[in-house]
Amino acid sequence: MKTKQELKALAIDALRQEVYALRQELFNLRLARLTGQVKDQLQGKHIRANIARCLTFIGQQELAAQSKPSGKNN
Repeated sequence: MKTKQELKALAIDALRQEVYALRQELFNLRLARLTGQVKDQLQGKHIRANIARCLTFIGQQELAAQSKPSGKNN
């Protein structure tokens, strides 16, 4: 898993890919939990926290992009 600083440095597209990968990992973890193959029960919590962190960074970057002036003086 990537650290908070590594996630914050990623572009929006890379963050969306990271969210997709984390959601797949969470799904696989849930399947493994059903079959009794999971030893670390807190792993799902960490994955969900990283998904939320990525979505927060996406929102921050989108908000920053919207608030930047377009460069046109009217």
